[in-house]
Amino acid sequence: MRIPLPDQRPPEMYSVVSGDRLKTLMERTGTGQAITSRALAAAAGVAHGTIGALMSGTQRTVPEDKARAIADVLGVDLLVLFIPEGRATRLAIPAQVTA
Repeated sequence: MRIPLPDQRPPEMYSVVSGDRLKTLMERTGTGQAITSRALAAAAGVAHGTIGALMSGTQRTVPEDKARAIADVLGVDLLVLFIPEGRATRLAIPAQVTA
């Protein structure tokens, strides 16, 4: 089995916290101004379809560079909008039922 060299590792992937959070952050960016999905895509250097897919939930992950670019354009910290894949993430824990 061949171990990839450091420069050959695949990019770390980040999952969007939720499409709704992305939409909310687009309504009021760090500057207080709204931004359209097309404008966000252009400013972040990602495909318009990527932004739409993240908002709708049909795409959950993007490489770290794209996640950082999106967060930067919105004026928020990366971890406000994205969760690194492969690390401990929040789990949906059902409410405890009392008898």
